[in-house]
Amino acid sequence: MRLGYLIREGFRSITTHSFMSFATVTIIVACLIIMGSVSLLSLNINALIKDLENQNEIVVFVDETMEDEATARDLQRNIEAVDNVASAEFVSRTEAMDSFMSKYDATLMEGIDEDVFRHRFVVRLNDIALMSKTKADLESIRGVAKVNAHLDYAQSFVTIRNVVSVVSLILIVMLVFVSFFIMSNTIKLATFGRREEIAIMKMVGATNSFIRLPFVVEGLVLGMMGGSIAFLAMWGLYNLVTGQLVGSLTGAFLNVIPFRNYALQVFVVFMGISILVGVFGGMNAIRNYLKV
Repeated sequence: MRLGYLIREGFRSITTHSFMSFATVTIIVACLIIMGSVSLLSLNINALIKDLENQNEIVVFVDETMEDEATARDLQRNIEAVDNVASAEFVSRTEAMDSFMSKYDATLMEGIDEDVFRHRFVVRLNDIALMSKTKADLESIRGVAKVNAHLDYAQSFVTIRNVVSVVSLILIVMLVFVSFFIMSNTIKLATFGRREEIAIMKMVGATNSFIRLPFVVEGLVLGMMGGSIAFLAMWGLYNLVTGQLVGSLTGAFLNVIPFRNYALQVFVVFMGISILVGVFGGMNAIRNYLKV
């Protein structure tokens, strides 16, 4: 009965101090949306960089002594056995010539025979950061004449990926601390107007836990409300922005991650942060007033 009374008091405080409750929820929603936006932007940038990395391929040319196509194809097992090789696609000299001719005016290429082209493999890597070592390993295979690898581009992608990851992590950590600070102080401000109420309860003999529990319940409920609203707002805002982006010319060159792919993770993180801030903010807000 006593516990039920304290819980009811926590819920009653939300409606009694509706303006400060509204302010607390609004701050929680705003901070979570900012954190969520930065996190989702970082995920999309990393996905874009990953797509670009996958397009950065190595071309392995087969030695001219292996003119027979079947013999050249036998190198595929050795190439795919190299560490960091994800896949190897064989391209015959005929296919290489057709691809080359399709890029230029056929009249300018008259007289060119397929014998001027080599059999080759288009190799995709698991990690382009290891491209230099992989290139050396491929060149050591018997029957491989030359390996073309865009090492400068690979290093550029690795650098961009690392910078984006570090900057995103720093921003997210900073936003988490700032959000905790803002939300906790908003709850403290909401509690400031009730310091006399707390003092009276102390003077009539109420225990600290008896006084604290309604504030904990209030913080818990406000946190859950803020987390739920922030999740729904983030979902709508993300779909609105990405929808506009995909519909534009820029969207033709970008693959945007659907929100549903990370909806559960976003919901869990939003609810976890908002509940922790609400509960601990409520407990911390009345700590000084309990010393009366």
